[in-house]
Amino acid sequence: MAYWLFKSEPSTWSWDQQVAKGDAGEEWDGVRNYQARNFMREMQIGDRGFFYHSQTEKAVVGIVEVIAEAHPDSTTNDDRWECVDIKAVAPFKTPVTLDMVKDDPRLGEMVLVKNSRLSVQPVTDEEWKIICELGSVTR
Repeated sequence: MAYWLFKSEPSTWSWDQQVAKGDAGEEWDGVRNYQARNFMREMQIGDRGFFYHSQTEKAVVGIVEVIAEAHPDSTTNDDRWECVDIKAVAPFKTPVTLDMVKDDPRLGEMVLVKNSRLSVQPVTDEEWKIICELGSVTR
């Protein structure tokens, strides 16, 4: 299993909206960055990801699971863009803020710290474990 981080502006797509989709999940559509798209092409069903609220909150707020591998993004007719489908798995008891991540020396090499603008990014096994501990969730 691989781990990922999915960033969304809560005013565009929030954790609550993701949860409301239930087991049917939702496309992670609208991504128009080649690197982020390529990461989605690597994802497999069952991979887990952090759901991250960007903009004002800047925090990991939940865990999602990939339920459909990369396929054409339904929001465009341009066949360069693909997306995966994800479903909510569990909320974080304690949101893990960007400041918390940056303040933890064990997370200094995390993509979120090095390239915080990338909307879809990989997370290492160790980073996953640390952030889950900080957020008081069982992984």
